[in-house]
Amino acid sequence: MFQYLSFRSALTVITSLFIATIFGKRIIRYLQKQQIGEVVRDLGLEGQMQKKGTPTMGGIIIILSIIVPVLLFGDLKNIYVQLMLITTVWLGFIGFVDDYIKVFKKNKEGLAGKFKVLGQVVLGLIVGITLYVSDDVIIRENVSKAVEGDKVVEVIGNTDAPVTEDVQFVVESKSTKTTIPFVKNNEFDYAYVVAFLGDHAKKFAWIIFVIVVIFIVTAVSNGANLTDGLDGLATGTSAIIGTTLGILAYLSGNMIYSDYLNIMYIPNSGELVIFASAFIGATIGFLWYNQFPAQVFMGDTGSLALGGIIAVFAIIIRKELLIPILCGVFFIETVSVMIQVRYFKTTKRKYGEGRRVFLMTPIHHHYQKKGIPEPKIVTRFWIVGIILAVITIVTLKIR
Repeated sequence: MFQYLSFRSALTVITSLFIATIFGKRIIRYLQKQQIGEVVRDLGLEGQMQKKGTPTMGGIIIILSIIVPVLLFGDLKNIYVQLMLITTVWLGFIGFVDDYIKVFKKNKEGLAGKFKVLGQVVLGLIVGITLYVSDDVIIRENVSKAVEGDKVVEVIGNTDAPVTEDVQFVVESKSTKTTIPFVKNNEFDYAYVVAFLGDHAKKFAWIIFVIVVIFIVTAVSNGANLTDGLDGLATGTSAIIGTTLGILAYLSGNMIYSDYLNIMYIPNSGELVIFASAFIGATIGFLWYNQFPAQVFMGDTGSLALGGIIAVFAIIIRKELLIPILCGVFFIETVSVMIQVRYFKTTKRKYGEGRRVFLMTPIHHHYQKKGIPEPKIVTRFWIVGIILAVITIVTLKIR
């Protein structure tokens, strides 16, 4: 039975939920005894001060609920599983240090931003370089004999030329290709960015790839961190995203389904379904205590880890260019902050007084300022997340 991915996935979800709900309650009690409570600044938001003293650093529950089931039911020899475990521990530790400084050192600023970014950059380097140099990281492409006029040529991947059905095989290769949505031949090679280098483009494509990995890891982990401002918002949104990524990983790691959908087949990536199952179980289990009114907050320990996990997962299955759609809630939250800061600085320089586009950012606080109840804001953001998840899956066929 343990040879079946579906059986191990089911056990992983159950175990993850069990750890998050049963052991999570004990962890919350411990945090309460240690008086590890949230430090709240009065921003004039309804119900904000009632959250003061609520246990934080609950991200420990999420991390344990992910790692333990994966260690029990996952293939630890799989390079993709190894990278996901490294990502979880790495960013979880950075977030833990940040929370520790806030709670125990009574420093509201927490870990200096430059150290957070440095940690994210280093992780991006590790992930990017590993995915490029590891012999276990390959993609499998169709190779056919296509007829072009009077010539018979070898074609890799999709082609508009007529292809004979009797001569067709596959090759496994290392590649810097990824998936680009809404395009017929939906593969984009990072070598295209340095195409001006001619024959040397392939040699330097890995540099572009690594830079993209660093940017995505940093952006998504910070986006998740900004989204974690209302009870259950980041947790529920992450659960939706994790479910979608699990589906995409299963399709990308299955030769039959990937061939039917005409998407990139990535050998051994199906094992990521186990990790996705743990991720889903952990976030849903944590939501049991994190829903409004929250009994525990995940803190940076959880939010940085969740964002990093989502980013690295998407990169591994070559779906990172779908992140603006799939992680649209994170994206909107981040953009709202960028717009607010930019507009404030520009108007201050121009008029001597800073002006604002939103009542408050991240944008979920804007709706709070407008008097919309917190549970309603969270639920509506979840609905938006579900719609974006459906659009993400639909991109497999709409191109």
